[in-house]
Amino acid sequence: MTELAEEVLTDPVGLVVRLVSNVETHLDTARIRDIVCTLVRTRAGRRNLAQALHDNPALLRTGRPPAPFRVAKLLMALREAGAQDTALPHCGECGRPRPYVGSRSGGRWGCSPCFDRSAVCAGCHQQRRVVSRDRHSQPRCAKCPDTEGDPLKELTRLITGIDPALDADTIRTALERSTNRLAGQRRLAWAVIARPELLTSIGHEAPTPAVLRFIGELVASGATTVVRPACARCHGVKALSKLLDGKRVCRACFARHAAVPCTRCGAVREPATRDAAGQPLCPTCLIRDPANLEVCVGCGRRQPVAVRLDDGVRCPSCVPKTVRECGLCGRTARCEISRATWQPWCDRCQQRWATCCSCGTVAQVRGGTWEEPLCAKCTNPDPDFWGRCPTCATTWQLGSHPCQRCVLDQHLRRLLGASAEEAIAPDLAPFHEALTSAERPDTALAWISRSQVRDLLERIGRDEHPVTHDSLDDVPPGKVLAHLRSVLVATGVLPPRDERLVALEKWITTTVQARTDLAERRILHGYAVWHHLRRLRRRLGDQHTSQLQDMNVRCHVSAADNFLTWLAGEGLTLGVCTQADLERWMTEAAFRYRDETGHFVRWSVQHRHVHGLTCGAVHWTGPQGTIDSEKRWADARRLLNEDTLPTADRVAGLLLTLYAQKISTISQLTVEDVDFTGETVAITFGASPVILPMPLGALVRELVATRRGKAKIGTPDDVPWLFPGGQPGRPLSDSQVGLRLHKIGIRPQQDRSTALFTLAAELPAAILARMLGIHIQVAVQWQKASAGDWAAYAADVSSRVPENQ
Repeated sequence: MTELAEEVLTDPVGLVVRLVSNVETHLDTARIRDIVCTLVRTRAGRRNLAQALHDNPALLRTGRPPAPFRVAKLLMALREAGAQDTALPHCGECGRPRPYVGSRSGGRWGCSPCFDRSAVCAGCHQQRRVVSRDRHSQPRCAKCPDTEGDPLKELTRLITGIDPALDADTIRTALERSTNRLAGQRRLAWAVIARPELLTSIGHEAPTPAVLRFIGELVASGATTVVRPACARCHGVKALSKLLDGKRVCRACFARHAAVPCTRCGAVREPATRDAAGQPLCPTCLIRDPANLEVCVGCGRRQPVAVRLDDGVRCPSCVPKTVRECGLCGRTARCEISRATWQPWCDRCQQRWATCCSCGTVAQVRGGTWEEPLCAKCTNPDPDFWGRCPTCATTWQLGSHPCQRCVLDQHLRRLLGASAEEAIAPDLAPFHEALTSAERPDTALAWISRSQVRDLLERIGRDEHPVTHDSLDDVPPGKVLAHLRSVLVATGVLPPRDERLVALEKWITTTVQARTDLAERRILHGYAVWHHLRRLRRRLGDQHTSQLQDMNVRCHVSAADNFLTWLAGEGLTLGVCTQADLERWMTEAAFRYRDETGHFVRWSVQHRHVHGLTCGAVHWTGPQGTIDSEKRWADARRLLNEDTLPTADRVAGLLLTLYAQKISTISQLTVEDVDFTGETVAITFGASPVILPMPLGALVRELVATRRGKAKIGTPDDVPWLFPGGQPGRPLSDSQVGLRLHKIGIRPQQDRSTALFTLAAELPAAILARMLGIHIQVAVQWQKASAGDWAAYAADVSSRVPENQ
């Protein structure tokens, strides 16, 4: 393949106009440009013409082949427009200038007398110039026309016998519209007469496209027996523009037959062209090739060409759109006309994914309305109307580009170091399967396209060892790594791990190692690891660390670290610290964590790191804020009746205001904690289930049926959490629950105190602890704070008469 000149690639029309203007003085450049643009409309054709004139400008003066036939057409068009300096095209055989020439292969063109070949006439059996052929495709000279009947009259009799709804004039008109030349009409008639079934059943075996056009004209004229032919491959009644294995097929079937992997992107599509090495290139790679980029008149950048208008080329972002009302969402915005509904639709609707209101699948919206969207299959159920993804041949779409799920698979394979033919590494196969089968492939594609995610996946793909938690721990921490780890855990690539506990252990190690004094390091290590971490692990069992537990340990360790740091700054050690030193530290402006500091001092005395120090514990004496029962019931009524609030927020707020549940408890609730028995709904906070009143029970029932987290990637089908979170397989965090409650007017700490105070005044401590899942000592303290009359409660219970008496 000849290397194209730079100007041929960037401005082929300008190059042709300049070369012609150098020769022709009787036409201005604007007129020459109009001729070139009208004569050659495709970019490839313009480049072909520009390259030919660039290589041999003398063609404009000599008009002699060999050269592309476009050069001859340009010379003829220039002469017709009034050019006098450019030459007429010359016949390649006789060398004479001719006003009209025909083309032959190999860049040859010539006049009719030279190109017309002689043959033995079937009538006179003499070597003569062929002017026509008979019904047996035998050559005929001008003196021996075919006299074996009139094929046009025979065709009319045949069709009127097959379909009486058609008359002779209609058939004649359809024949003339199918092909203009009389010889072509005769060939068409002979083909149909020889095989009448072409009109009714086997039209896909038509010998020429004119037969298909003729059938289409007859059907459009009201034929009832004549039918449009179906594709020989997919059997769909559609335009049969291609010939495959001697049979007419539709464009989509031919594209699937001719599809091969693109040498650049790997997409399996019909090649649009081939590169210099003869390798196939798909249409997308062709238009995005740097050599094919042109300057957009809208934005001024070199971009792929989306459309050519009178004022120049436009890139996809600058295609002019008319401001009109979108047929789907009703907004007034810049819209295009949908080829599926022939209604305007805006950019937002073109990119929207939603649940189809007809079949319930999550797919790209292609019809319907904003409230009742429809997928492609429900917008037009005719399978022949839609094309198919050239890669998976499954997704229904109008374009010939790969669908988003196949593009996602290609990008993910490339990141994980596997080609289209290679298998994904066994340890990463579940991760690959989860992402490529995500309900929203556009969301997964956008996620892996982020630079940080892409870098992490490439690092995992390059590593020859299986991915583990330890290998991910070597990567700098961040939100992206945390989310990727949660996806890998949810898809089964990594085992579950208490990430909050791991982070706490790392923080403790860093804090302890930061102490330079070995004695202080030993004391802080014993307090943090052997006291707090050991107790925390014993309490957790199979559970994961909550945010409050993590914060509690951090506060205690920070208090101990701050105290040791202050002692070192004063030139003291914990062993020589006196009561006066401790009280002086507690009066410092930087003093924090009073209760936690007291706990560290008491632990140090117990373990004989210090002697003679006392720091009394502060005992809880009751709620500090205002107990507002009226607000509690007002909030409960609002949450029960205000339908505009999210169901999850209403349920979480009611569990807090009515049942005094902590945020950490609410976030960890699972579906197994809820029991449905007929119309009764019960939920378990502690040892005994609590039967919920019907308004709240209905909300909980709705929440279980509709709960859905924000995690779109790697989320398992059977999510156990009542409040799913933003990371796959994880519940909503405590902080997020608190923020959502604050937004709807609930103050978690104060409102929970009000609920506990009210409940403690009405229920015995034992029942309160068993139902709400709190410690018995906590229930007793709240009972004392609320001054509940348990003697009266016991007397009331003892006086009750059993129902069976």
